[in-house]
Amino acid sequence: MIFDLDGTLLQTEKLKALSYAKAAVELCPRNITEDEVLAAFKDVVGLSRREVATKLMHRFDLHEKAHARQEAFGVMSGWQAFVQVRLTYYNDLISDPNTLRTNQWAHNISLLEAARAQGCITALATMSHCEQVTRILDVLDMHDRFDFVATRDDVEHGKPDPEIYNLVADELSLQPQNTLVIEDSPSGAQAALNAGMHVIAVATPFTKEGLYKLSDLDHHFIVENPADELLPRVREFVADFA
Repeated sequence: MIFDLDGTLLQTEKLKALSYAKAAVELCPRNITEDEVLAAFKDVVGLSRREVATKLMHRFDLHEKAHARQEAFGVMSGWQAFVQVRLTYYNDLISDPNTLRTNQWAHNISLLEAARAQGCITALATMSHCEQVTRILDVLDMHDRFDFVATRDDVEHGKPDPEIYNLVADELSLQPQNTLVIEDSPSGAQAALNAGMHVIAVATPFTKEGLYKLSDLDHHFIVENPADELLPRVREFVADFA
């Protein structure tokens, strides 16, 4: 069983969205609200930093002010400067360990614990970078929950490209058809499907609409009320698979 991190085990997508919103408000040449950016973030959740930054820059006309910050950050592109502004806010948000602890998704954490208790091979496949992932796992004392951890730094292509899931399968000698992925985002779910794996998608307010647009995903396995539906869906999947 392979788990995503942001939006799946932790509500860090909410924190990431807020950091992008604060950065966009800072850089936008016109008056916008954080709520406007948060709404737009739903269309880019799960994509790489470059893709998220580029799309939001285009959406909110951030290019001029972002380019003006390139020299200060020592970067060569406006989207990189935007990311650095955003990271300032994000690092502030996750600097407090209590913020991480209080933003865990209890239902998915419980599933992870249950899988480990049953002797299931478990892995993490996330588009977050290694430094951030290591910090999060340290704070939550979760390093021993996974047989392998793959981050954005380990692959050339981000989700929905299947590279990161193929990497996990190769490292752990997994057969894709025997692997269940727990994801929250459309791009993550599509990446797992592209890798030939099975998916249970646990929807969040940021990802629900996009998940239902995936034609390859069995909508029966989109979980909207995970506290009540997640474990029964997993049991149903396992029973059908057996």
